[in-house]
This record gives sequence, C-alpha cells and structure tokens, in this order.
Amino acid sequence: MALENFIYESVEEIIGGRYDEAKSSIIKHKELYNDDAAICFSLLALCEFQNKNYNSYYQFMNDATFLAEQTNNELATILNELVLSYVNYAEENNTLYSISYNKARKLAIKNQKTYFFERVNSFLKCPPITHLSTQTQVNDPLIALVKIGQAVAAEKDIDVLIKTIAEETKIALNADRCTVFLYDREHNELYSKVATGLDDTKELRIPADKGLAGHVALTGETINIKDAYNDSRFNPDVDKKTGYRTKTILCMPIKNFNQDIIGVFQVLNKFDEAFTIDDEDLLVAIASSAGISLENAQLFERQKKMIEEQKVIFDSFIETLASSIDARDKITSGHSSRVKMYATLIAKEFGMERKDIYILEKAAALHDIGKIGIKDSVLQKEGKLTPEEYKHIQKHVEITHNILEKIHMSNDFQQITEIACSHHEKYDGTGYYRGLKGEEIPFGGRILAVSDVFDAITSKRHYRDKMPIEKVIDILMKGSGSHFDPKVVDKFLMIKLSDIVEVFVSEKPSILKEKDIQTLGKYNLLDLYYSIVNNCSNKLLQVFNKYYVGVDLENE
Repeated sequence: MALENFIYESVEEIIGGRYDEAKSSIIKHKELYNDDAAICFSLLALCEFQNKNYNSYYQFMNDATFLAEQTNNELATILNELVLSYVNYAEENNTLYSISYNKARKLAIKNQKTYFFERVNSFLKCPPITHLSTQTQVNDPLIALVKIGQAVAAEKDIDVLIKTIAEETKIALNADRCTVFLYDREHNELYSKVATGLDDTKELRIPADKGLAGHVALTGETINIKDAYNDSRFNPDVDKKTGYRTKTILCMPIKNFNQDIIGVFQVLNKFDEAFTIDDEDLLVAIASSAGISLENAQLFERQKKMIEEQKVIFDSFIETLASSIDARDKITSGHSSRVKMYATLIAKEFGMERKDIYILEKAAALHDIGKIGIKDSVLQKEGKLTPEEYKHIQKHVEITHNILEKIHMSNDFQQITEIACSHHEKYDGTGYYRGLKGEEIPFGGRILAVSDVFDAITSKRHYRDKMPIEKVIDILMKGSGSHFDPKVVDKFLMIKLSDIVEVFVSEKPSILKEKDIQTLGKYNLLDLYYSIVNNCSNKLLQVFNKYYVGVDLENE
C-alpha cells in the first residue's frame, strides 16, 4: 500500500500543478527504491507533459515503457498505460487513447488492481471509452485493424491474447459476442478460455467433428448465417441451456503463416443487421493478424515451459552436487545450505535483482564442490591440520573452478563458476587461489567470503564449540577492509537477528517461538554487538543464545 499511496500523492501533486514538489519526491523515491524505476519514470513523464517539456516527456515515457515491459510489474504497466491514455486524450488522439485506456483497465481487472486503476484515473479524469463522442466510434475497418494489431503485437500470454482478440473483434464487428477457439490437433478438439459475455473462467472444449466451429476447423469454410433458427446447420441446444437467443453467426477459420488452420472465430449477433461481405473481409484481415500472434504466443508458451523444465533439471543437478559434499564430509554437513541463506540475506540488503540472487544462490550451493578432490584423511581429520594438509585442502577452490567450467552454461550462469571459486579471495589480495584484490573479486564472491566465514565460526565442530557471538562479530569488523569488502560487512551487520536465527534453526524451524522472533526482529547484529560490549541488559543476548547455542526449546 505504501507504493500505491506514493503514486496517488505524486499524481495528485502533478495534476495540481505542484511540479517541483512532485519531481523532488519522485527522484528521492527512485534513489531509495530503484526497483520502482518504471513507476518513477511514468510519473516524471506525466510531470514533464503537464509542464509542457515535451522532449523530456518522450524520453521518460520511453524509459518507463521499456522498464515496465522488462520487470513485468503490474502496477508499473497499468500506470504507464494510464499516463499514455491521459496524454493521448489531452492531444485528442482518441484512437490511441482508447487502446491505452482499455489496456490499463483490462490489466487492472486481470491483476485485481481495479481500485488502483480507478483511484489514479480519478486524478487524471480520463472519461470511460463509452463517453467519447460518437464520431470516434465510427466503425472504420482500418482503425479496427490498427487497434487489434497494436493490442496483440507484444502480448505473449496466450490467455490474455485470446481475450484481447475476442474483445477487439467483437467491437470491430459491432457484435454481441465473440469466441476465439484454438484447434488441438492431438485430441481433435476446439478449446477456448474466453467467450465474451459468458463465464470466462472455465475452459470450453468441444469435439472438432461437431458444431459450426468444428465444421469450419475441419473444412476451412467460412459460415455466415443470417437467421440461426431457420438454418439447419445451427444447433439450438446451447441456447436452451443458457437462455441466450442466437440470431446471426459469422464463423471463420484462423490460419497461421503456412495457411494451416490453428483456430476458429465465432462471432454472434451483429447489433444492427446481419453480417455482411464487408464484415467477412474485415474478419479475414483480423484472422490473418491474429493467426500469427496466436501461433507466436503458442511457441512462446512451449519455449517457456521447456525453459522451466530445464531450470528444474539444472536446480536439481546443483542440489545433487551440493549434497554430495555433505555425504563425504559429515563434519560440515549443511554448511553450503546455510552459506546460501546468509548470502541471500546480504543480497537482499543490497537490493539485488532476483536473477542475480538466483545466480548467487547457485554459486553458494556449489562453492565447496571442489572438496570432492580432497583426500578423506584431510577432509575428515579430527583436529588441527598440518601446514601440508592445509595447503592440500586449499586446492578445493581451484578444483571447484575446474569442475564448474566444464558444465555448459549460458553467459549469465558462467558467473556461477567465477563467484563459487572466489570465496577464499581476500579484499587485500592475500587470499587464494588467484590472489584477486578489491573490485577484481566478483561481487558475489565477496558476499560468499563473509557468509562462509560467519557460518564456519558459528558452527559447532567435534574439536571446538561455537565462538561467542560478540567474538564472531568482532572478527568480521576487524577483517573489514583486509579480509572482507567493507560494504558487505556493513550490510551483513544490518541483517535482523530474527533472520539470522532462522538460518541457525533451518533444519528445525518448528522450534522458533513467535514472541522471540518479534523481539529479535527489532534488532540487528550490530545492535547485539554493542549491547554486549557496553554491558547493557542481557535480555537480548539471552533470547538470541536460545537459538545460537542450541537450547533444547522443544523440551523447554
């Protein structure tokens, strides 16, 4: 709600002429919340348009549109379309106004953001499409084709595309209802998830060898019925079930680029008359554009599904590799999983994007995979390592690099290798295995360095207990600038204690007590450190140590 309130306040200020106040607030918001950049650029575009700075308006609006498409943020997209509709209405470009207004409204309905749509529009005062002058409602076939082409050009969601095509076709042909069926050749069925004017929440499937739409799908004929109840091809049973009265029908195949039938248009009840030859010609043109868009959307859906399946396989492969380390080294079992969780917490403090966090998590899971190449006698040794043994175990980082670089990955995922094998590099250049320094170390590697050390010294081993938490924090603070990137240490110390203890008990989350989580959620690691070194009340430390030193809460 905070973001929506910010948008309402900004739009109200802009429309009210308080441009300087609005711009200052918007720029400040963007600096604090860069993820909202698309929203901020739309607001800045509106501000510049109102202030008649048209060059700046176009620049901000282009950036807003691009970012809204990239982030898939429904608020950003709805706001973007509302600002476009406002500008087009002000410029008396009613055709483009209608497209933007309707797109914003449909997105709002789809994403349950109708209150947001209405609230923003209450400031913009754009009239509903039905309030436009009758002159703009003239059934111009060229305008209808342009509108439909613009509405479907970039849409990749097959369900939204079907709804959009059906709605726009219904308007273009001045008809009461329109259904877009897709042809499922494998099952020889026609199916649709929308029939405008009917319940559009259920998928409708009919055999392709029955009904008018089925006949059109199999034969490729166009059927234009001027009086349904006096035509033997019409089956009135559906009308009897629904109470609807069908009068006129226009049914036409939808073909792809290769002229294969991929679907069927079924348009019902033209308002003022029967469907004409001109209507058939217009529907042929619409079907041509729609066929390409629908096939592209289907290809996109299949590709998306394939990518998701590959991602599942990739994720399970990584988890299997990570688990193989736990299987060999029971002493550090669970280490990679906890390092991943700490790294994710740090990344979120930095406001990293989801894709980058995903890459970091995979690198964290695999950062010790090179221990596969370390001798059991060294890896599982109980006690301090000799200098020779320590030198041998250091080789696991280079082995990690050699293993991961042999896995075929995209350019994005090649970062996993570089991040994973740099977690023992030190900020001052004295780390291993490549002796990288400062910014030479991948940012993700600098995050893993802090996460790895923190988990190592806060985990119990058979040869030592966990360090007192104040000593752990002291090690991180003293290592800031030499071992660790100072920015990463600073962010880590700002993490809430509630998040830290959730990692401690990740294998037994049920032992967390709500009252303790509420207490720990008010403080971070730095607060805890200063409360200890300044001999403040030990209540916070007591609550923290319940989970850190492993008090048996289940039997408490």
